[in-house]
Amino acid sequence: MKLILGLGITGLSVARFLFKNEISFRIADSRQEPPMLDIAEKESVLSDSHFGEWSKSLLEGVTEIIISPGISEAESIVDWSRQQSVPIISDIELFGRYAKAPIIGITGSNGKSTVTQLLGEMAIADGKNAVICGNIGKPVMDSLSDEAELYVVELSSYQLDYTNKLSLLTGVITNITPDHLDRYSSFGDYISSKLSIYSYCKFQVINLNDDLLSDLSGHNFYALESVDDRCDFSANRIGDLYEVLHKGKSLLTSNELKVVGRHNIENLLAALTLGHRFGLTLKVMVQAAIDFKGLEHRLEFVSTINDIDYYNDSKSTNAISSITAINALFEKYNNLILISGGKSKKEDYSEFFKLINEKVNAVVLIGECSSDFSKQITAPHVEVVESMKKAVSMATSLAEGGAVLLSPGCASFDMFNNFNERGETFKRFVLKENKSLF
Repeated sequence: MKLILGLGITGLSVARFLFKNEISFRIADSRQEPPMLDIAEKESVLSDSHFGEWSKSLLEGVTEIIISPGISEAESIVDWSRQQSVPIISDIELFGRYAKAPIIGITGSNGKSTVTQLLGEMAIADGKNAVICGNIGKPVMDSLSDEAELYVVELSSYQLDYTNKLSLLTGVITNITPDHLDRYSSFGDYISSKLSIYSYCKFQVINLNDDLLSDLSGHNFYALESVDDRCDFSANRIGDLYEVLHKGKSLLTSNELKVVGRHNIENLLAALTLGHRFGLTLKVMVQAAIDFKGLEHRLEFVSTINDIDYYNDSKSTNAISSITAINALFEKYNNLILISGGKSKKEDYSEFFKLINEKVNAVVLIGECSSDFSKQITAPHVEVVESMKKAVSMATSLAEGGAVLLSPGCASFDMFNNFNERGETFKRFVLKENKSLF
């Protein structure tokens, strides 16, 4: 008997797989009405289900637990399972048992979704039946296919925490910066979680620009500017441009790309290195990079209205990510208006505030942390508003050309269900309601 803990998107995908393969299972969730309850009922996968407070009786007859990544190790059900020596695995580990094609794993504090999508598009452009899945959106258990030739999988630290065995062809950590410190007891624990991906890789890809990674041994390396002989792919800055190189030979320059910012050059280097290790055609990868439009909610260009460019960076839920977005646009715009705030995490925002004070012309704050943030920001103009609609209206009135950037640096749960909803709300007010707002 398998026990599925958590009936979210991950838990439902596992239930579907076990049901289809006639493997007995039980589902439990500490919430009385978990988010996928209605769909699970329609799909008839709830013959043995329990909702509400955890109970030790849930473990009766259970030989293995598949746990959703959102469930903390501090939960009582996890502790009871450890005491009874019931194995706990992630959906990623279960997926690895059944996947017949090579798997490339991608994790990191920032950039992992972009690298995953870009690499997947490179593989598809090269004629491979590549499946893009994992933390990026589509659960791995819903992605299993006998026709797949490659799985490109985004892995969160939470998923890695519950993974004990996995076989990856290659993998990368894009970078490591403080994040999720509300869940981890220390930054060191978070670092260890990320580093665990390399223990599952046949070939490790290392980002030499990250101080926490640059001393690691590996098989393939990349770097931006600080290049050494180990690098397969690298990039140099030439004036306002970056030149991307393979073994010293020029491939393209940043002005050929649709995405902006130094961080996206670093993301490109990661994707190129992983794809080259798999055996993708270099020329095809370069063209796929040129065609790549980026991801929704990740420094996504929305529109130009009355000489103002709008960017949706709702996915930036930590300070480092928002710092990256501000720096990317500061290279292009003299007048930058920032919409920020939300539910802050337990991290150090001092560098974020310092950058805002130096490079942002005006700040519009929303959400739970707006009052606290306003005390730390000395930008020329700071406004606190109650809604995204008012934030867009205020930012537009302050812009006078230049750019308006939504880059919260915080979680969204104080005002929205997730960062996707926050970003969509921003875009709606920019695109559909701009006439009534401005």
